[in-house]
Amino acid sequence: MEVKTIKGISGEKWIKFKSLAAEKNVPLGVLFGMMLESYYRRADSLWNKVLNEEKVLSDSEAEEMVSAIKKIRKERGFRI
Repeated sequence: MEVKTIKGISGEKWIKFKSLAAEKNVPLGVLFGMMLESYYRRADSLWNKVLNEEKVLSDSEAEEMVSAIKKIRKERGFRI
């Protein structure tokens, strides 16, 4: 008997997903929603960390780096 799954998901992973839903005693749609919410919370916290952390370079160091990169790209024939 062939197991019907979502396109691109192996039968093994589909069975694990269904088992997890059964463990949590929730329908598949609810579990999927919970997983999406968790994913977005983690993604948002990652970007908040990236965007709000202390700078690695000072503004002057960053400008020096940009000018050095432009110089190297010009020497090597790449567009600037």
